[in-house]
Amino acid sequence: MNRRHFVGLSGAALFGTGLDAVSQPQATPRYTPSTVKRDRPNILLLMADQWRGDCMGAYGNKAISTPNLDHLAKEGIRFTSAYSCTPTCTPARSALLTGMGPWRNGLLGYGHMASNLYPVEKARAMSAAGYYTTSIGKNHYYPIRNAHGYHHLVCDEHCSYWFHTEQSQAEGSWEERCDYEAWFWSQVPDKDPHATGLGWNDHRGIPFVYPEELHATHWTGETAVRFLSGYERPEPFFLKVSFIRPHSPYDAPERFFKMYEDRELPAPEAGDWAKKYEPRSSDRDDLWHGKLSADEMRRSRQGYYGSISFVDEQIGRILEVLDKRKLLDETLVLFISDHGDMLGDQNLWRKGYGYEQSAHVPMLMRPAAGMGLGPAGQVITNPVELRDILPTCLDAAGASIPESIEGKSLLQLVRTKGEGWREYIDLEHNICYSPEIHWNGLTDGRWKYLYHAMHGEEQLFHLENDPHELKDLSGNVEFAPQLQLWRQRLVAHLEERGEDWVKDGKLVPRPKGMLLSPNFPGYAPADDMLKKVAWGA
Repeated sequence: MNRRHFVGLSGAALFGTGLDAVSQPQATPRYTPSTVKRDRPNILLLMADQWRGDCMGAYGNKAISTPNLDHLAKEGIRFTSAYSCTPTCTPARSALLTGMGPWRNGLLGYGHMASNLYPVEKARAMSAAGYYTTSIGKNHYYPIRNAHGYHHLVCDEHCSYWFHTEQSQAEGSWEERCDYEAWFWSQVPDKDPHATGLGWNDHRGIPFVYPEELHATHWTGETAVRFLSGYERPEPFFLKVSFIRPHSPYDAPERFFKMYEDRELPAPEAGDWAKKYEPRSSDRDDLWHGKLSADEMRRSRQGYYGSISFVDEQIGRILEVLDKRKLLDETLVLFISDHGDMLGDQNLWRKGYGYEQSAHVPMLMRPAAGMGLGPAGQVITNPVELRDILPTCLDAAGASIPESIEGKSLLQLVRTKGEGWREYIDLEHNICYSPEIHWNGLTDGRWKYLYHAMHGEEQLFHLENDPHELKDLSGNVEFAPQLQLWRQRLVAHLEERGEDWVKDGKLVPRPKGMLLSPNFPGYAPADDMLKKVAWGA
């Protein structure tokens, strides 16, 4: 099946219709059970962009509607201390691609993902293990057609946001449209896919102006459904379905805005330490800090929650196909997010921070039958991270895990009940939005230590007692031993990076920042790559 034919599958039911016809309900399809017997589990990696860890019913949010993922958690395993160690899109996805943390994969903040190949990459490794590999949705690869080993890559990168920018013209980055937008224009050639009027990092919430079947979330779900409904290859599949939402713009269809119209949504919270972020960072709609009116913040959350419920609905359709084709129990299902979204908490917006709303993500795993991982509904508190996904998939495939991979298999975590697992996970981000947003940190899911590299300021939070990080304990003498413990742990973690990071056993302020480590493929210190910031942060 070539890419052109595959892209056409997702639009087959809609092609040639007008806007009024697009929204007409369609008959529920009948799915034929698969007849192929495979010796290893299929692997379905479900991914969302910018989905924070507390926005799921299974994680205790009583306001949000996520019935399909809640059911997945009930039938599988829920990880409560899952993090995105470098919580913006490209560095997070670099960890997912390589199974390595930021220093080893080389991307310490928001920049282009490496176009050169790493020695081990997810799709190539799974292909070598005998899997048929397909990616549907957002990858954030650079260039966008750099498939990194996928047999098929059908992408949604919303490239038209960047077509006419000065940077895209200078770099020649977007001479090819992504598949979603090409399909959109095949349905409605005279329409603007961004006619809702929201920017890529806009804080506002406004309903999608077209029928919801034209929305990127529906396109991604429909494309995945059509792939799975006809999959009969002899190889097990490795399928990544990566939704571009709930990342802003918060443009859920009207149906999902109405879902939350009268619900009581959690209001943003901020500690006293966050008062400095109350003034707006700018008059633009893509601000990164500012305490907005209660109505504005609620409207943002209404759009964000609606976007999440829309993604959950599409995930339900995907899982339904697996179930009706008798493939669900033959498939390892994982759900992750690349990072969270501050949504006004701590008077901050977007992501890139070490705080829970930005760095703490949901992570679910439903094992295939016969994997021997114990009862359904388990809750695992050990710290896990996106780098653990690749070794988990290789373990499930029965393949060896290369020594270069820093992550650990979640299957082994469950089997050993945490014996020998890491005590804590590292977090960091190079300068983002402003020189003051530049930090390193550590957390075990119960405590969190942050070191702000511009001036060397510290923060300490006791997450068990203060899950919203309202009380910074770094200046409290009662917690001085804890502060010292975590500070020295970070010293030990960063020491290998040299005297720009640790000198004489002490953390060193780094006001200038460093985007790439020497491990980045093609790294050259004399290049201006250290200063390059990618599109759409």
